[in-house]
Amino acid sequence: MPVDNLARSDVVTATTETGVQELASTMDDESVGSIVICDDDEPVGIVTDRDLTLQVIGDGEHPDDVTAENVMSTDLCTVAHDDGFYQATELMSEHGVRRLPVVDDDGQLSGIITVDDLNELLADEHQQLADVVQAQRPPY
Repeated sequence: MPVDNLARSDVVTATTETGVQELASTMDDESVGSIVICDDDEPVGIVTDRDLTLQVIGDGEHPDDVTAENVMSTDLCTVAHDDGFYQATELMSEHGVRRLPVVDDDGQLSGIITVDDLNELLADEHQQLADVVQAQRPPY
């Protein structure tokens, strides 16, 4: 199954100039743990709630002095929209990440997929399998 069918298309984004205070507020308002940082529509980094905690609060930085560019992960790992579930999990494992921005053929952001999304898919698949087993189980 292509990642495009599993990914969320409503990605929360910001620019490299966005201040960390605004990033934190946006994460709270949107109930997300990360924001993809884009240059036009091309993802160039990602900021997570953990980045804000460790690189701003942990380092004693003043939030007014820090932007997304200062705290974002720049070694961004993305997944192609037509890659499958296994490619996504392999990339997450190889790179030690829980979130993958999804890009189209032109490298433009088209969605995001997370470990939680993949885990939910697996849970649904397991439930369907359990339903088959229960339907074929003899009555007691």
